[in-house]
Amino acid sequence: MDYVRILKQADIFYDLSDAQLQMVASLCGERHCKMGETIFEEQSASDDLYVIARGEVDILINPGIVGAQPAQAEPVTIATLRSGQIFGEIALVDQGLRSAGARSASNDTLLLVIPREKLLSLCDTYPDLGYRIMRNVAADLAMKMRNADLTIRQHLLWGAQQYR
Repeated sequence: MDYVRILKQADIFYDLSDAQLQMVASLCGERHCKMGETIFEEQSASDDLYVIARGEVDILINPGIVGAQPAQAEPVTIATLRSGQIFGEIALVDQGLRSAGARSASNDTLLLVIPREKLLSLCDTYPDLGYRIMRNVAADLAMKMRNADLTIRQHLLWGAQQYR
């Protein structure tokens, strides 16, 4: 499989040279998932970054974690990601618990798995590569935060209007 071609599609590897992409590709493992298979649970340990090579992945949150009524405690899909998109990137920043879960949303989903420690070691060894990746991770996270902020504002506005 041509990992470099797949990595080129992911925003966090934007502006990397072919040689740099090849170095990142050398870290990749593969994970094949069937429809409905859990990739990781919300609040689990975070050690890997994922790139979707083929298929779709649902990103899920459990409203029960913040005290929702038991009837609302089923995980809710907040995003469906497709080929070329990444998830698990927060693990690169803080290695905290997963802020959401991930589940395969199609049969024969193929993920490239990049271990956090190996990627960070590569970034330390090649500072230019590390700078570019971390700059792109920051831009990706900023975009996701802005989208989440907009969603929260829409929900609050819609919810406030519903009770008038």
